[in-house]
Amino acid sequence: MLLPLLEIDHPLVQAPMAGISTPAMAAAVASAGALGSIGVGATDAAGARKMIAAFREQSKRSLNVNVFCHAPAKADEARQARWIERLRPEFAQQSATPPAKLTEIYRSFLVDDDMLAAFVAERPKVVSFHFGIPSTDRVRALRDAGIVVLGSATSLAEARRLVDGGAQAVVAQGYEAGGHRGMFDPDAADDRLGTFALTRILARELPVPVIAAGGIMDGAGISAALRLGAAAAQLGTAFVLCPESAADEGYRRAMTSDAAHHTVMTRAISGRPARCLANRFTGWAATNAVSDAEIPDYPIAYDLGKALHAAGKAAAGKDFGFGAQWAGQGAPLARSLPAAEMVAKLVAET
Repeated sequence: MLLPLLEIDHPLVQAPMAGISTPAMAAAVASAGALGSIGVGATDAAGARKMIAAFREQSKRSLNVNVFCHAPAKADEARQARWIERLRPEFAQQSATPPAKLTEIYRSFLVDDDMLAAFVAERPKVVSFHFGIPSTDRVRALRDAGIVVLGSATSLAEARRLVDGGAQAVVAQGYEAGGHRGMFDPDAADDRLGTFALTRILARELPVPVIAAGGIMDGAGISAALRLGAAAAQLGTAFVLCPESAADEGYRRAMTSDAAHHTVMTRAISGRPARCLANRFTGWAATNAVSDAEIPDYPIAYDLGKALHAAGKAAAGKDFGFGAQWAGQGAPLARSLPAAEMVAKLVAET
């Protein structure tokens, strides 16, 4: 049911990693028969249109375009100023100065009318949501345009909200997954369900197909997810080392080092829980016992995190340790293959 809906040949989705999954990667994956994805939550409608156009220059197959549905940030100038001062010594070590103030660098799809209009006009095969689901009128506009709607969930309650809101399939994001945790409310209690437990629960309880995500890196993992009732598996970390990935040299080195064996769930980098390779940033947060209450709202905190990463990369020693090196617990299993070859390999293993 899912494969015909998405118009793909294989039960495989390349995760829409904002800033990492490029149109070239998505096109290679799509042309190989899986669902290629791009994340446009970190750009505006014009940027999204350019990425969709770049994909279509390289592939005529199905494209998944992912957006963030977080509650718009609540600015707190005093908290933001304290956060800047807290990280000022780390900037100083890179011979840099932090920004004087922080801004909300990403606009939520919940309030982005231009992005909605771009999707309705461009009509990608799939639009998927992370951090929640927009209003029913926005979902209806997408579906009326012939777009398939997906959403990610970390619990049965979130999954039911997605289905009730019009999602046609649900991505079951386990706690093992790399990158941002898809929780609708980052301050709510988190049962931290693993991928396989969550997948099995959702497959049993939901009337729509389930896509397993989190810690799956090879055909054995895909097969296990399918046996548990998933209609497909979504893999992100598995594609980070592909040449089409936008991961920088420091990220790639870390993924092939001992760091791949150590991942941490942290808010310090962006303001929302996200699984990252253990690095200087996550180590600083742990050593300094940074509390969630200190960190500005997402994505305001991310403004400072990105500035610190840029300062480190520009420093004489090229310090990549403050990067958002998102990775799941399966990171040690990562392989460096062109995206199309990766799809073929995964399909053969499955």
